[in-house]
Amino acid sequence: MKLIRYGQPGQEKPGVFTGDQYYDAATVTNDYDKNFFANDGFARLKAALDANELPVLPTPERLGAPLADPSKIVCVGLNYKDHARETNAAIPAEPILFFKSTTAICGPNDALVIPRNSTKTDWEVELAVIIGKKASYVSIEEAKDYIAGYCLHNDYSERAFQLERGGQWVKGKSCDTFAPLGPWLVTTDEITDDSNLGLWLTVNGQKVQDGNTSNLIFDVPFLVHYISQFMTLLPGDIISTGTPAGVGLGQKPEPWYIKPGDVIELGIEGLGSSKQIAQEEKF
Repeated sequence: MKLIRYGQPGQEKPGVFTGDQYYDAATVTNDYDKNFFANDGFARLKAALDANELPVLPTPERLGAPLADPSKIVCVGLNYKDHARETNAAIPAEPILFFKSTTAICGPNDALVIPRNSTKTDWEVELAVIIGKKASYVSIEEAKDYIAGYCLHNDYSERAFQLERGGQWVKGKSCDTFAPLGPWLVTTDEITDDSNLGLWLTVNGQKVQDGNTSNLIFDVPFLVHYISQFMTLLPGDIISTGTPAGVGLGQKPEPWYIKPGDVIELGIEGLGSSKQIAQEEKF
């Protein structure tokens, strides 16, 4: 299944997209949140869909992020060898972890708001993994059992905030609109091999990222296992698995970054595509 949330910001309702049709899922759940994932939400939703009990929806005017109120977004840095090379960083011996504020979450096609005092707002297409049940000290062999699904994520980053202002990376990652998710949350039965998914990103029609999850340094099962050794992952939590080469910071001969009016489009095989248009923050 492909889970969606539709409606105006802060008023999103749950739905399903399957085939070429949208359905309203409000009769099954109030939202795609921790309680939905933890209480057999998928089984109830599938049963209602199979029984033709979900009302048909017209094509929504706006899609929101396909899940609500995750407790955390755990990001993995430098998880593609080509991205590590382009940033002149050593290949990590263990995953580099950092948090991204959940207030950065927005809809897949919402505007990117370039933050106040930004000089180096950058793009990063990433595979996001959604946790389906409480995970603590999970083995690699069992890791896939803890995954609810996957979605597309643009891990926007302000490089000056991230790298030139001291401290950890989180302040360069957490600005409002810096985590567009979706269009869909795609369940694991539709993504049979998360280790071989093509992912891409363009800026104003120029393809700048063109990668594949087969080039991850640390694959998805290992990341679920590894992160669960240090923290409890809750239903609905997000793991963003890293970005391939081609970010603005790594452009040659010189880095270049997003400016107002730029159009950023991105996609992952089986997970759909999204589009953000950059605009200045209105003081």
